[in-house]
Amino acid sequence: MYYYFLDVSAFTVWLTQFSISSGQVRNMATLKDITIRLKSIKNIQKITKSMKMVAAAKYSRAERSLKPARVYGTGALALYEKADIKVPEDKNKHLIIGVSSDRGLCGAIHSNVAKAMKSEINKLAGVGKDVMVVSIGDKLRGLLYRSHGKHLLLNCKEVGRKPPTFADASIIASELMNSGYEFDQGTIFYNRFRSVISYKTDEKPLYSMETVANSENMGVYDDIDADVLRNYQEFSLVNIIYYGLKESTTSEQSARMTAMDSASKNASEMIDKLTLTFNRTRQAVITKELIEIISGYVLAITAVLLFLYKCCIYQILSSSHFRLFY
Repeated sequence: MYYYFLDVSAFTVWLTQFSISSGQVRNMATLKDITIRLKSIKNIQKITKSMKMVAAAKYSRAERSLKPARVYGTGALALYEKADIKVPEDKNKHLIIGVSSDRGLCGAIHSNVAKAMKSEINKLAGVGKDVMVVSIGDKLRGLLYRSHGKHLLLNCKEVGRKPPTFADASIIASELMNSGYEFDQGTIFYNRFRSVISYKTDEKPLYSMETVANSENMGVYDDIDADVLRNYQEFSLVNIIYYGLKESTTSEQSARMTAMDSASKNASEMIDKLTLTFNRTRQAVITKELIEIISGYVLAITAVLLFLYKCCIYQILSSSHFRLFY
């Protein structure tokens, strides 16, 4: 009988320890998950803060170089505006140039240009125009390829990694002129910089040398021959592309700076919430462990008292039986 009760008390203590250890493993797993999430979010916050600082430095340089580039753009477009060039109705070839970059994490910079280009392509294709597209930037090509891949003529990569130069615009214009596509009219889409937190998707017209030469209002410039006009058209095309690259780069850096600032703030909010959840969970784990320890202690004391009580009863019964036997 003594050994029986001793086994029961040992089993009770073992059961209490098992329940405590099981609760610890389960709750510690939850705390470990929260710790891993906190660590990953803090690492992401470091990246977003670094990208914000880099974008701020690039934005400052891009904004300073934007002012002279705007002079090139407005000067190139001045002839088109003053001459009031109009394309004849029988001209069907239309070129669309979209200015973007290869880099992301800058909000809706690329999708806004793609959306405007898709709308223009659908409108022109709906009236029977022959539309071809030049995408400057791999992000823009990815947005256009699935739905309007048949209209893609050229794709210019490695854009946005370094500040755009006039030489970059010259290479793009040279590739376009050597592509063999003789367009009558064109449109360039880009993001026009307005302020640090604001930009607007804008468009500017493009015309071929034949369209400009056959314009009625070009007759006032009597001393312009074909070679001068051709050189001007090539130089004007490069200027407009360069202007679009500069505007888009400045808008992209400002948008990336704003996006990374918002991402850093969101990461801070998530860190605060997870820290609060971690502290609450840890407090609940400690409270639960204390309750289980106290409960196990009470259960152990109860088992010991029960064991002592039954030992006493056994001794009393044994002694009474001994006296009655004799």
